[in-house]
Amino acid sequence: MVKTIRCKDVNKSYEGDGVATHAVQDIDLMFHKGEFIAMVGPSGSGKSTLLSLIGTLDKPTTGEILYDGKKMSKMKKKEIADFRFEHIGFVFQQFHLLPTLTALENVMTPLFARKVPYHKTDRAKEVLTQVGLKDKFNSLPSQLSGGQQQRVAIARALVHEPDWLLADEPTGNLDTETGDTIFELIQKLNKEKGCGVIFVTHDQKLAEKAERVIDMQDGRVLNANTSIWEPLYK
Repeated sequence: MVKTIRCKDVNKSYEGDGVATHAVQDIDLMFHKGEFIAMVGPSGSGKSTLLSLIGTLDKPTTGEILYDGKKMSKMKKKEIADFRFEHIGFVFQQFHLLPTLTALENVMTPLFARKVPYHKTDRAKEVLTQVGLKDKFNSLPSQLSGGQQQRVAIARALVHEPDWLLADEPTGNLDTETGDTIFELIQKLNKEKGCGVIFVTHDQKLAEKAERVIDMQDGRVLNANTSIWEPLYK
């Protein structure tokens, strides 16, 4: 169980045509297991980049990401991959579903070649049912609507009951009713399982439900302790 995530003096830059783009700058944040945190800010503010860095999908140009004080930069690729499976679930803006696999098989992908204390197929069916896709087990992504694909992606993130759920616009492709249902599921995971949740959103109503709001602009954190969502941008 991972209790804390620390971003210590984190910077991420990209080089292009001899010009450096600073995606995130001077990030120093601490996250505690069980927190329910929203990241807000205008497009291009660095929210998604920071989420990828926190989740070890990318490496900082400078600085460190630490899980319970352990530096991720000191771990080998396989160790990091195993660590992600054990502790982190992701929901991406782009669903990243495998087109030749059914909804059930896509949800099971994090469990392939892993030893888990439950029947893999039964667990995948359980989570798909929770997100309202009981009748879509055998459907390919091309046979699903955008909202249904998003629900498959969320089920895949939840299937191994992670310590932390990192979600980039988790309800962005869903209608209001379905989005509310999915968000309630994420809240339930947070409250009942103690799963830490960090989610990126442009939705004011969702951000208002967070315990803490991290407001970003131009790659920097403007405020990390807001208890009520007060937008600093239009």
